[in-house]
Formats: sequence, C-alpha cells, structure tokens
Amino acid sequence: MLAIRLVSEPARLDTLVLPVRREGSDAPATLVPTASPPTEEVRAEATALIPAARLTGDAGEAREHLRPGGTPERLVLLGVGDGDEQGWRSAGAALARAARDETHVTVVLPDDGAVALRGLAEGLLLGSYRFRLTEAGDAPALAEVDLVVSDPDGLAPTLDAARTTAAMTRLARDLTNTPSSVKNPAWFAAQVEAAATGHPDLHLRVRGPEELAAEGFGGILAVGGGSASGPRLVELDWRPADARTHVVLVGKGITFDTGGISIKPVPAMKLMRKDMAGAAAVVAATLGAAALRLPVRVTTLAPLAENMVSGSAYRPGDVVRHYGGLTSESTNSDAEGRLVLADAMAYAVHELQPDLLVDLATLTGANAVALGKRHAALYSENDQLAADLLAAIDEAGERAWRMPLPADYVEYLGSDIADLHSSPARGAGSVVAALFLREFTGELRDRWVHVDMSAPSWSDDTHAELTKGATGWGVRGLLRWLATLG
Repeated sequence: MLAIRLVSEPARLDTLVLPVRREGSDAPATLVPTASPPTEEVRAEATALIPAARLTGDAGEAREHLRPGGTPERLVLLGVGDGDEQGWRSAGAALARAARDETHVTVVLPDDGAVALRGLAEGLLLGSYRFRLTEAGDAPALAEVDLVVSDPDGLAPTLDAARTTAAMTRLARDLTNTPSSVKNPAWFAAQVEAAATGHPDLHLRVRGPEELAAEGFGGILAVGGGSASGPRLVELDWRPADARTHVVLVGKGITFDTGGISIKPVPAMKLMRKDMAGAAAVVAATLGAAALRLPVRVTTLAPLAENMVSGSAYRPGDVVRHYGGLTSESTNSDAEGRLVLADAMAYAVHELQPDLLVDLATLTGANAVALGKRHAALYSENDQLAADLLAAIDEAGERAWRMPLPADYVEYLGSDIADLHSSPARGAGSVVAALFLREFTGELRDRWVHVDMSAPSWSDDTHAELTKGATGWGVRGLLRWLATLG
C-alpha cells in the first residue's frame, strides 16, 4: 500500500495538491482553507486557475498545472465536492490515479482535518488498489503521500483507522478476485489462518468434512458434496476482555458456483469466483476489529464450499437436514447459498447465543434487479438495528437499502415433504431468500440483519474509490458499525 505520512509542514514541494470545494451551481469553486496555507504567489495562481480551467469543485475532479523551475514544480487542484467524507474519499481515489506517474505528492488538509483525513486516506489506499497475477503492465509509481495537518500526533489514530479499514477492504478484494483455480475452501481457510496469526485474543477453528458430518452441518455438506475440494466451516473469534456486546457475523463462502446440477449458463457462471465475497467481508471485518482492538466480541462464521457438478452432487428435490434439525427441500441446486448460511446461523443461535446476528451474502441476482449494481438489500425486523447499520454503511461510503419482509410471502416456503422449501419459484427472489434465512434465527429473530450484497460486491468499471473487479463491499460499513458497539 501507499506510504502515507502526517506532517505539520511540507517536507517536499515537487507536487503540491490544493483542495477545491464546490460552492453551488451558481457560485464559483473556491480553495479550501488549509492548516498550512500555500504562499501568496501559489494561492493567487491557483485562484486564477480555477475559473480558467472551468473547475467545478466536484468530488474527484483533478487538474494538473506545470510550473517549470517553480516551487512547487507541479500544482494539482483537487475537487472535494461539499467537503464531506465521501467527497474527500472520491478525491483521494482520483488523486491516486491522476498522480500515478509521480513518486511523491504533498496534500494540504483543513484545520479541522479528521473527516478530510479519513476520507482522503481511504480513497488513496482504495483507489490505488490493483490485482494482477502477472508482472506485465505498468504499476503506479506513486509510493509516498505527505498530508499536511495542524496536529499530526492528534490525528494519528484517525489515520490508523483509515489504514486498517483500507487494508482489510483490500484483503477482501484480494480473496474475492483470486481465481477459483487457486481458491477452494481449504485455501480460503489457510488464508484466514495466515492473516489471524499473531493477533492476541483472536481464536480460530476450522471444521473439515468429517467434523461437519459429525456435528450435523447438512447444508454445508450437501452443497460441497459435488466437489473434489471438501467444504470447511471457519470460525474466527475476536474476544477482547472488555467486550460487553457479542456480535456474530456470517458470510456466504461459495468459492465457485457452477449452479450444481441446475447448472448456470456461461454468462452467469464466469464471475462466480466472487460468490464468497460475503465470507471475505466478514472475515476481513473481524480481522479489522482485532487490529483496531474494538471493545466488542465478534465471532465470524464462514461456511465454505464449492458448488460443483458430479456424481456426488446434491440433486434438485433433495431434502437437506440442517444444523439443529430443521429440514429443507431444494428443487434448484443453484439456490445453494442459503443452505450453507442456514447451517451457520442455526449453529450461532444454538451454540454461541450472541446479542446480535448479521449475515452478508452474494445471495441472489434479484438484488441487482431490485436495486441496481451499487446498492445492497438489507432486511431486518428491528428498526433501530437496521437504522444503525444503514447509517454506518452510508458513513463508510457504501450503499444499502432496507427491503420488506412481507408476511404473505412466507406461504411460498411451504413444502410437502420438509419443514421448508428453500427454492420456491414464486415471490420476489431476494425477499423469499431472506424469509427462508429468518427461519433459522430462533430467538434472535428480532436482533438479526440479512444483507444481500451480490450486486455491489463487484464493479464493472472504475469509479470513486472502487476499481474494476471485487469491491470488498461490507468491510467498511461493518467496521464503522462495530466501532459504535463498544
């Protein structure tokens, strides 16, 4: 990652970045007052450049001005929008791209710089993300960024939080982007073990096929039964001594999804390496909670399986016995994510007895049909819990929308041969999937949130702090929310 340093005075002035704020549709953009103002000469030059370059101050707008023989040699005017955290985050990502050929830049920030610092730092670190399995291609040259602030020591914790959040989001992106020729359940579990090593108060247990069978995790075993790479259940527990609240996070971890016997068409299958993005997000958020030493207990459950086609694959019409004893009839083997989640959620309710239960899953294509590519669908019966999590998601720069849990759709879950039908053909797809999962929440029903984040887990283009590919959606929002529970 980029090296970001807080300084009280500029140490190098080869490239100086001045933030520009949008003042409204009719008013011209203006320079943002900063902790270490530029010289009168540079300020006057920048002020004259704003209208000449037709700058609006919109977040992410960047203009470079060359000053041969001058100090600084290059001047970058950087739009921060209204100056909120997301505006600064978009600006940081734009700067990482605009200055990719520089090795070092200096950015001056406002006096009250906490919001600007967190947004800009996250944007720089996320906008510069790059995933490649080859050395071919030009890597960005930008290696160091100095941020000029009034109180470097006082703002150090803010920068640490931004660094940790970005590092964990990048980890989730790496896990999700990794091709499934490399990534299977055992590999994923090994990555979690490597990342968790050295963190005090962080405990890891990985169940393999034999343990899953002995303990009754029928959903995970059914979905993973068609693959030569056996399923796993990762249980990662951050257990600080001062925790007063216990949260269980559950993330869908299908390391590749063919659809099983109900096989997907090729266009729908080619990106199914991303079907474990929920597991990546909750694991990364738990590692982030440990790195930040948040005073809340967080247990992550990541049920991992490959949904493959073979003679041992589960069939349409099979009845699955889940952890805890509930059975479900599945007439579509491509509705596999809810089966592994149901096992993990039932285990959490029966054995872990947390205060709150949250699951994240790339669960349905219906998420994108309802809300487009950038919003997750959030379901909960608890208004305050839903509002708190939505607020944290929004503050972190992610997007979600609360969806209904209509009572009359529950009838679609009826089965003639099992307790539930897991893949009914009627009803709104994302809603019915959420209602199915609700059946496994037990007494935590009013303290549970389900997030269908299939759509925003992947970006088809580069915009703001997102790069094309896996987004790491959920890590930032979860960390913001967990920080409020201490």
